[in-house]
Amino acid sequence: MATEQAAAPQVTQLAEEFRTAFKAVEEEVGKVIVGHQEIVRGVLTVVFAGGNCLLEGAPGLGKTMLVRSLSQALDLRFSRIQFTPDLMPADIIGTTIVTETEDQKREMRFQPGPIFAQIVLADEVNRATPKTQSALLEAMQEHSVTVGRTIYKLEQPFFVLATQNPIEQEGTYPLPEAQLDRFLFKLNVGYSGRQDLAEILRRTTEARNVECQKVIDGPGLLKHRKFVRQALIAPPVQDYAVRLVLATIPGGEFATEATNKYVRFGASPRGAQALVLAAKIQGLLDGRYHASFEDIQAVAKHALRHRIILNFEAEAEGVTADDVVTELMKAVPMQVDEA
Repeated sequence: MATEQAAAPQVTQLAEEFRTAFKAVEEEVGKVIVGHQEIVRGVLTVVFAGGNCLLEGAPGLGKTMLVRSLSQALDLRFSRIQFTPDLMPADIIGTTIVTETEDQKREMRFQPGPIFAQIVLADEVNRATPKTQSALLEAMQEHSVTVGRTIYKLEQPFFVLATQNPIEQEGTYPLPEAQLDRFLFKLNVGYSGRQDLAEILRRTTEARNVECQKVIDGPGLLKHRKFVRQALIAPPVQDYAVRLVLATIPGGEFATEATNKYVRFGASPRGAQALVLAAKIQGLLDGRYHASFEDIQAVAKHALRHRIILNFEAEAEGVTADDVVTELMKAVPMQVDEA
């Protein structure tokens, strides 16, 4: 009991430090990005959870500017990769070149590519071919790059923030399911409203130059990520996240009518991990040291929409993954009686 009482003030202090750091970054990014508060918070949730984020939206909506602003607020090494149809995997990972040593001998030396950073902006990632897209897989999941027989570890913290155009646009290649699953969140960036657009014009067409100040470094971010994983989640709340994910699998024990009718493949265990980590952050930002049922619901669409593969019937009827997730949250009870 004495240990718990001693630990309580420390937890309170760490929670306050987490909220302060999160909101400081949020405010700095807000100096440049007008509106899109939900998108900004979603991206920061991914960053503090230790995952990767996919931003989808039409060109010109500020996706790249958002990532650039975030890189200015974080004291981390940043690199940008512009994905194009002719981009090759070696352009991302790097390549082995022949170099001449001081004693006039030749040797093979690995030249690292732009993936060897801490914040990697994969801009218009679905403009490249699937072969090139797959070059990101190992880095996103394992935080390492394998070249030949050598494994190169990436500096921590490391995360990929990718942007993509809607897949209906000409010249785009849908991301493989295996790569989509490695994104903690997929965020849909919409159009700005009247007031936000007017503010954008004021900021971009007048003699104003606003830049973000660095507010957190790598060790600080890693400390907050560790703290997020220490936050509590009650067994019934975790079970709700589990049942919600299992309900996306057609023909499964918890499948709903909407799932069996419209879903071809459901979410993987990574979907449940995303729900729990993001819900913990929601709780911390709300002043709690635990995740709630409402926190799970608040992040469900962001965590599951890209992990649900719809069938032809859904496409024919205009049903989206968000529609399916909405139905799941209505159909899956928050609490169930123990058997």
